[in-house]
Amino acid sequence: MNGNIQIVKGHILFTKSPEAFTIIENGYIVVEGPCIQYVGESLPIEYEDYHITDYGDTLIIPGFVDTHVHGPQYCNRGLGMDMELLPWLNTYTFPEEEKFKDTAYANMVYTSFVNDLVRNGTTRAVIYGTVHLQGTVELMKAVADAKICAYVGKVNMDQNSPEYLLEDSNQSIVDTMQAILVAEQFEPYVRPIITPRFAPTCSGPLMRELGRLAKKYNLPVQSHLSENRGEIDWVASLFPKSKDYTSVYVDYHLIGTQPCIMAHCIHLSDDEIDILAQTNTLVAHCPYSNNNLSSGIAPIRKLLERGVPISLGSDISGGHLTSMARVLTEAIGLSKMKWAEVDKEYKPLTLSEGFYGATRGGGQFFGNVGSFEIGYEFDALVIDDSSLFDMNVRSPLERLERWLYIGDDRQIANRYCRGQQLSI
Repeated sequence: MNGNIQIVKGHILFTKSPEAFTIIENGYIVVEGPCIQYVGESLPIEYEDYHITDYGDTLIIPGFVDTHVHGPQYCNRGLGMDMELLPWLNTYTFPEEEKFKDTAYANMVYTSFVNDLVRNGTTRAVIYGTVHLQGTVELMKAVADAKICAYVGKVNMDQNSPEYLLEDSNQSIVDTMQAILVAEQFEPYVRPIITPRFAPTCSGPLMRELGRLAKKYNLPVQSHLSENRGEIDWVASLFPKSKDYTSVYVDYHLIGTQPCIMAHCIHLSDDEIDILAQTNTLVAHCPYSNNNLSSGIAPIRKLLERGVPISLGSDISGGHLTSMARVLTEAIGLSKMKWAEVDKEYKPLTLSEGFYGATRGGGQFFGNVGSFEIGYEFDALVIDDSSLFDMNVRSPLERLERWLYIGDDRQIANRYCRGQQLSI
């Protein structure tokens, strides 16, 4: 018998596409090492002698993927929620991030932050660190210790930033290269990602060098785009030679050369949407943050219809919750408000579309992740919703919807990433 084989049984729910759930009641998933070998209603004869972990009447769903989250802002959750983006950054975010020059502080915060991700069912994340190299290494350690998978980026900022966070441009590149090399120590859990904070805090020469690094090391890129109207006007004044905000990143080879995630993307022109679609840039939609910081409601249906791939992000601490279950239901809710009050042309998101965004939509950035298809890595949550009082018999899909809206981490009975059971 192959000792790398494990089999789980339960009510299996996942989304191969945004349009619909695949549901297999009392089904089986066969996993070999990190990857899925079989999914179905009955167990093939070649696996009949293997041990089966029978989860009974529970729900088995893919682990959540958070494609935009700031680890160093974890202690700031719930603060400054009556401010807009730029005052919020200066009042709360930047002073907190300064503290991460202290590696002991970074270790304590990042350990708690990553544990919270795991507790709430996030098995993959794309995370911003700070400008501090050693502090970012502590974030990598925390991810690897928890045995989840994450892209971790050392942030770059060499202009329009507080003095205590302002980097020398050359040193920023040197430290970024070192972070790329250090990340190799934490494989397969950690991968590096090029992380210019956003265009206003990065000079043209720095962004140009970051674009070269991304190409040289074949690395993805993450940043922010069109979150706030004041921010957009600021970018226009700083980069007058670029056609628009999106074009700033294109001009410096940060969009269109390597895989890229851009967070928010609320106030885009049609030309900018075309660029994102043509370059397959993944938009990280962050509904809680967009709401809390009065940034606006992202036109997610319009982006989808124009061919832009969509994922979801908690955006801690612009967003106040690490729970991607809550993030996906908020995304659905905001899309309803967009439809009801702003634009009747674009229908609200459905449950399957929201769920897809929180699983396979973001998982695609990691490869075959976020679904229970053959060849996909086995990231999973086992949901025991028996504690959610209900006098009625519900279908597995109704039970999942109910848990997403009214449940929490207490109903997550087990967690897996890459076929490994996680502990919290």
